[in-house]
Amino acid sequence: MTVIAVLASPPREGLVLPALSETSPLSTAAATDLYEAMLADTFHAIDRSGAELLVNYPDSEQLPDAHQTDTEPVAELRAIVADALDDPSDVRFEPQVGSTFSARAGNTVTHLLREEEAASAAVIRGTAPLLSRTMIDGAAMKLRTNDVVVGPASEGRVYYAGFTEAIDFADVFGAIELQRLADRAADAELSTAFLGTSPVVETGADLRTLVPELRARISAERIVPERTATFIHDHGLAVVEGDDGLELVADQ
Repeated sequence: MTVIAVLASPPREGLVLPALSETSPLSTAAATDLYEAMLADTFHAIDRSGAELLVNYPDSEQLPDAHQTDTEPVAELRAIVADALDDPSDVRFEPQVGSTFSARAGNTVTHLLREEEAASAAVIRGTAPLLSRTMIDGAAMKLRTNDVVVGPASEGRVYYAGFTEAIDFADVFGAIELQRLADRAADAELSTAFLGTSPVVETGADLRTLVPELRARISAERIVPERTATFIHDHGLAVVEGDDGLELVADQ
């Protein structure tokens, strides 16, 4: 069984998806609501798969001063899990350790593989709403015969990174993380396999990619991430042809 660690943040305005409200028609509040919807859909997909869900949360002290409140981050994330799952009793919650995303991801994966002797461990951000049970179980199958499995997204990013052996995680996530993950695996003489490409949503351009695919799936009566699809419908998000090319529009 793969342990999937979702490195999540509490859905607070300005803390999550800050670039989305700056590059799309969505307000800061709406971008925060979308993050929460995608996170809930991610929890649901993992719960329906054969993987084990681990929610990695930041302590209040790890958040910027402007985003600290009287509510602990873990309490907000527990509420999302409780709403997304029929039975959240098996979900693990553990604090993040490290000063950067790469450090936090590396500490989590290394601990799971070496201290808990997990067969495989994966890290995700929870911003890839099309990540499904089938994709998660397919990644687990690849991890049976490969040391590293990555799911590519646009611009060199990844939506999934799974491991059966730890790599050098220093600064591996961020710019061109797909290439860096494969390079570090090769440096450690580990094999790498790839999943199909799927969008992550961090900017308006990302949302412009997601919306047509999601609407196409709805038209074709295919499975869609329920909460993300509801958000897109409720906000009237659509991609249209404008004077300067394709544009993302919304009814807010």
